[in-house]
Amino acid sequence: MTDGAGGTGGTTGADGEPEPSDTLKAFGEVVKVFRKRARLTQEEFAPRVRYSVPTVASIEQGRRFPPPAFVDRAEEVLDAFGVIRAAAKHLSRRRGLAKWFHHWAQLEADAISLSTYECRVVPGLLQSDAYARAVFENRVPALSDDQIEVQLVARAERRRLLREEPYTEYSFIIEETLFLRGTGGKETTKDLIDHVLQCAELRNVELQVMPLQRENHAGLEGPIQLLETPDHRLLAYSEGQRTGHLISDPDDVSVLQRRYAKMRSQALTHEDTGSLLKRMRGAL
Repeated sequence: MTDGAGGTGGTTGADGEPEPSDTLKAFGEVVKVFRKRARLTQEEFAPRVRYSVPTVASIEQGRRFPPPAFVDRAEEVLDAFGVIRAAAKHLSRRRGLAKWFHHWAQLEADAISLSTYECRVVPGLLQSDAYARAVFENRVPALSDDQIEVQLVARAERRRLLREEPYTEYSFIIEETLFLRGTGGKETTKDLIDHVLQCAELRNVELQVMPLQRENHAGLEGPIQLLETPDHRLLAYSEGQRTGHLISDPDDVSVLQRRYAKMRSQALTHEDTGSLLKRMRGAL
């Protein structure tokens, strides 16, 4: 995926760098002001919030998205009158998302249904932390440790949609080969399968695996992502190596809808998918 459609995508700009955010810079300044008010250096402050000095510095400079634990600890340690928590609420949740994916991410957050077929990498909404890290560590050109952390935060933020939007219907069709590939190693694959099975237990999630051996397959032209907006507009999204494209033409969207519907009849049922994943997990 890119995080848009499938798995990694939609996470960096054209130059491979996460996009800057004025809200992150403002948040960093707020933390710095309260830290100095408390007469603490970064070296003194870091152990109190249980983060490294480089991490504190990155957050204060607006280069890193602050984890929720940092926000809570900083608020408490600095006795910030609720200001740090309030500032955190206004942070852009688009940090780590590529420009081309922003529009789709906004639509995705409000959609009443989202359907995803992926043949390249497990969709971002279903990725475990370890699998997501393996995906980012395989990026070429290589990402820095800080960039990977930014990407992981963005990925974790997106994953919250499955539980924060219980009235949104999610449908996923994933190629069996993505679980057989072993991205990140055996333990990462075990963790991934466990995580995906937990997601599949949610009442608003339907998961189907497309068998490795399948004579008829309607998705041979690549990944598909579809959504329905609250006002019942039907849209699609297509993502390549370093580009993304929102599809709104009704004729084009209709073609992709028909292909997806056909694949739902070709893939394993939700129940059979669960059984297959459990067998795969047991064989590892």
